[in-house]
Amino acid sequence: MDQRLLVERAGEGDHDAFSELVLGGPIARLDAAARLILRDHELARDAVQETLVHAWRDLPGLRDPDKFNAWIHRILIRSCFEILRRRRRRVIEVELTPSADVPVRDPGSEIVDRDQVERALRRLDPGWRAVVVAHYFLGLPLPEVAAMLGIPLGTAKSRLHRSLSAMRVGLQAEARSEPLELPQGHTA
Repeated sequence: MDQRLLVERAGEGDHDAFSELVLGGPIARLDAAARLILRDHELARDAVQETLVHAWRDLPGLRDPDKFNAWIHRILIRSCFEILRRRRRRVIEVELTPSADVPVRDPGSEIVDRDQVERALRRLDPGWRAVVVAHYFLGLPLPEVAAMLGIPLGTAKSRLHRSLSAMRVGLQAEARSEPLELPQGHTA
């Protein structure tokens, strides 16, 4: 069944259509994105659960069923930020898992790459990390990322550029075993 029809049926209160809609793939991407942003499996599950509850409740108000994926990703990002606000002081870790649609490569290099990305992402504050995750992991264009986060497009572009620069600097310093100096606005 096509996604548009599922969204319309779910918006009319069809529980089975909603289940089919979210279990058909989006839930795994939501969970992976939440883990990247929150860096904690349990918090990510909480964020996905909150996202699904909000999506079910607010689905009748979705004007364009073709924008369901962007809409639910926006809800996820907001849920992640809300969880972060509630748990500011908790130290958390993330384990990156490969996406199902990533081509298979040498397992050894994949582990090294994933570990490097994890370390580089860990150094960014959550707001900056969310821009990177939404753009590169969720594949959203920057105008959608900006709208999702409620920031101007120029700010999203700036955060993405500075985040990637900080990640590069961090990885280069790590490779040289030098002390890390991040640009202003980033956390170590």
